Amino acid sequence: MGGAGLDAKIVFDLNPQFKARAGKLAYWLTGFGHATQSVGQFEVCVDGEKHRCGFALVSRVRNYGGDLEIARGASLLHEDFEVVMFEGENPLRYLWYMFGVGMKRVQQMAGVHTVRGGRVELSGNVHLQVDGEYAGMLPACIEIVPKSLTLLVPPAYK
Repeated sequence: MGGAGLDAKIVFDLNPQFKARAGKLAYWLTGFGHATQSVGQFEVCVDGEKHRCGFALVSRVRNYGGDLEIARGASLLHEDFEVVMFEGENPLRYLWYMFGVGMKRVQQMAGVHTVRGGRVELSGNVHLQVDGEYAGMLPACIEIVPKSLTLLVPPAYK
């Protein structure tokens, strides 16, 4: 799971000592601190199809931050990513998006676009995070490399 834009900016701004003391609450409080800051926009190219957004999640897992589900159709059993992109510069719009995530209705919201693909190119002047850890600034390319890793999963997972 990787995120670019707003969520990665929150990870970048997160105080490590605060994270050690407060855990997930530190992410939420740092995020709410961005409620007055314009959200930087960037370009996402999924298998050649271009999009513009302020937050993109590229994932093969459903869970985000432990208990939230943003990429609800993602699965380690699929051979591609689910890419969920959120439009807009207004930070209040992202509070509304998070409400949609909590209600498990985010994919039906205006300004949210979900596509699938095996190669995702991200470009612009925004931050990148991978699994909740800061990974740097764009550009970046995230892609599926077939048969590069063997996962052992219990039979009940399928």
